Amino acid sequence: MIPIRDHNPSTRTPYVTLVLIAINIAVFLYGFVFLTTDQALSQFYYDYAMIPARVSGGENYVSLVTSIFIHAGFMHLAGNMLFLWIFGDNIEDEMGHIPFLIFYLLCGVGADLAQFGVDPLSGIPTVGASGAIAGVMGGYLLLFPKAKVDIFIFLIVFIRILPIPAWIMLGLWFGLQVVNGLSSDIAGGGVAYWAHAGGFVIGFILILPLWIKLGAGGWWRRTDYHPPHPEAHYSSRIPVVKRR
Repeated sequence: MIPIRDHNPSTRTPYVTLVLIAINIAVFLYGFVFLTTDQALSQFYYDYAMIPARVSGGENYVSLVTSIFIHAGFMHLAGNMLFLWIFGDNIEDEMGHIPFLIFYLLCGVGADLAQFGVDPLSGIPTVGASGAIAGVMGGYLLLFPKAKVDIFIFLIVFIRILPIPAWIMLGLWFGLQVVNGLSSDIAGGGVAYWAHAGGFVIGFILILPLWIKLGAGGWWRRTDYHPPHPEAHYSSRIPVVKRR
């Protein structure tokens, strides 16, 4: 179940979302071009990835931020940037550019700390924007629970693109992170599921002041849990509607 787009247009260009995507791609390309030996790659991860044991030792706190922009492979990068593109523009639209940037970074740091809390003495590097993007998804769930999200489903002979409410897609995603996190605690694993779950919860909490400012339950009643503007028809690559 892969989300490919939502029906929730931006009312302005999501500059911060675009810049974040560009930075992540640039860091990945830097590693691809210049980190061509195991020694160089290991040193890069040691310097910039979040390694819980180092943080526990009072070292390299800046890695709580730098790790958000490092990805372990092309599919890791592509999946994260797809999710950021789908959900990030709408949160940036409601929050404004600079508040959204602060929100994104706080979600990423909080997600790293959630993973750190699970195993503070681990020597395994944690990298990726997944935790920060999970925070964006948590905020999206609160603001636009019934926004339509097109998901691509591929089950051998069953291939479909289906529009479903955001609360179903995001709720299932969050549930899977918790279940997989519990399973990985037992069997071990290479994915920071607790960073995903932690980032999601942190994003949901951090968006609460905006939701209250918009009217809280009154916002939901006015919009019937949908975005407060007409659905996108995808006449362009970046659907945009004019402000009223």
